[in-house]
Amino acid sequence: MKKNQLEIALQRLTPLTDRDPRLEQYPTPADIAADMLWEAFGAGDVEGRDVVDLGSGNGVFCIGAKLLGARRSVGVEVDPGAVTVAKENATAARVDVEFVEGDVASATGTFDTAIQNPPFGAQTRHADRAFIKKALELAPATYSLHLDGTQDFVSSMVQALGGRCRPVKRYKFEIPYAFEFHRKPSETVLVILFKFER
Repeated sequence: MKKNQLEIALQRLTPLTDRDPRLEQYPTPADIAADMLWEAFGAGDVEGRDVVDLGSGNGVFCIGAKLLGARRSVGVEVDPGAVTVAKENATAARVDVEFVEGDVASATGTFDTAIQNPPFGAQTRHADRAFIKKALELAPATYSLHLDGTQDFVSSMVQALGGRCRPVKRYKFEIPYAFEFHRKPSETVLVILFKFER
C-alpha cells in the first residue's frame, strides 16, 4: 500500500458523531494520521509488529497499522460508543483489529509500537500524562502527537520514566467545530509528532 492509498482508506472511516468534550475527541485528520503511520512504517515499527493505539477513537491508527501489515493491532478506548464505531470501521476496511473498552491506564499487554493522539489537556489538565506513561510501559517505540510548546514537558516526563524523546515532525492540526463552547467553525493548532524510545 502506498501512502496516498493509506490516506484515502483512512478518509473513508466513519468519524465519531457523539463526542464527549471531557475526552477531547477531536478526529485526527486522515493526512496527518497517514503521515504518522508512514513515519512509523518507514522506521520498521509497523509491518510485522504488534501495535497498540491508545485512545483509539474511531480506530484510525490501529486500522491504518493493520492496513500497513501490522501482525497484531489493538485499540484501547474508554468510550463504548467510539468502540462501536471503530469496530464498524474495521469491518468496512476488512481488517482484523482488536478493541479493548477501558481506561488507558488499565491497558495491559506487550507491544512493539504504540501510536497515539492523546488529549491535549485543554479540558482536563494533564490528561496526556496517563497516555505517555502507559505507552512507555507497553511498547519500546511510541509515536505520540502533542501541542507545540509542550516539548519541554513531554521530553522531561519521558526522560523521568526512563525513556528517550525526540521530535519527528510538526503539523497544522485542524480542530472542527464540535462542541457548544467552540466559537469558530474550526481552529488550527500546531502539533508535534514525538517518537519515544524505551
